[in-house]
Amino acid sequence: MPMDINQIRTLSDKDMQAVNQLIQQQVDSEVALINQLGFYIVNSGGKRLRPLLTVLSARAMGIENNDHHTLAAIVEFIHTATLLHDDVVDESTMRRGRETANAIFGNQASVLVGDFLYTRSFQMMVSLKRMRVMEILSEATNQIAEGEVLQLMNCNDASTTEARYFDVIYGKTARLFEAATQLSAVLTDQPAEIEFAMQEYGKHLGTAFQLADDILDYMADSNEMGKNAGDDLAEGKPTLPLLYAMWHAENKDDALLIREAIEQSNGLPHLARIQAIMASTGALAYTRSCANKEVQMAIDSLRAIPDSPYKEALVSLAHISVERTS
Repeated sequence: MPMDINQIRTLSDKDMQAVNQLIQQQVDSEVALINQLGFYIVNSGGKRLRPLLTVLSARAMGIENNDHHTLAAIVEFIHTATLLHDDVVDESTMRRGRETANAIFGNQASVLVGDFLYTRSFQMMVSLKRMRVMEILSEATNQIAEGEVLQLMNCNDASTTEARYFDVIYGKTARLFEAATQLSAVLTDQPAEIEFAMQEYGKHLGTAFQLADDILDYMADSNEMGKNAGDDLAEGKPTLPLLYAMWHAENKDDALLIREAIEQSNGLPHLARIQAIMASTGALAYTRSCANKEVQMAIDSLRAIPDSPYKEALVSLAHISVERTS
């Protein structure tokens, strides 16, 4: 019987309490604005999914010290920094059901505090005194930035291919998942095949998570999702559901509507019609099938590690990543 999210959180409760305490300590600064904005963003009701994934993976690897708490906080800081910068780039006003930091504190403060969190994460990496950790996380952070730039280049580009879409979501989302789970094996000095298995788990889980996110953008209302429905459409982002609906539209007018929505960022008034085209083409079902394949690949890679409640939680988390409604 798979675990539900409450059982997973109970299993990881002590670890996550320690991680949250460390996050609060490390966001502290003598600069008042950093404290204010930092406190707002780290207490913004996020799922803490990436730190949760980090501590579960480390426990599944049999970690015997507290280095995974530092690693989990590092991963959350890198993720939070990307969110701060993303919301400025996307001109977002809502995230996780609350106003974005840039909507309250302004774009300049959001960018600069994002920089603070990035650099704080690198200070914390040094504290682990492992060059391999620095190597993997510095490379991952650079690739995340590349993914964000690639997404910017893809915006308003209706000729985006499925392969290029997957390149974007690997960089912007899956890469950090991959680093977090791979490093759980590094911290516990696992052999190369176990490290690779954990890396694969994180990569496929992160890909499934982003595919599910892109589905939800065309399904949930703002209260349920924690952001405005159709945000990706309004920004002209060619995500897989939108591209698939355009490629398989039953007539030229429908295909042209979606193409113009991507190229001109003017699709939001046509959201209901575009959702109907997605339904008739099976675009959401196709995207969900891609997500489910990624989930299965994630779970298959865990065969390499011994059974434990933490492994069970990782398997369950993979299923939850695509079954969620927010």
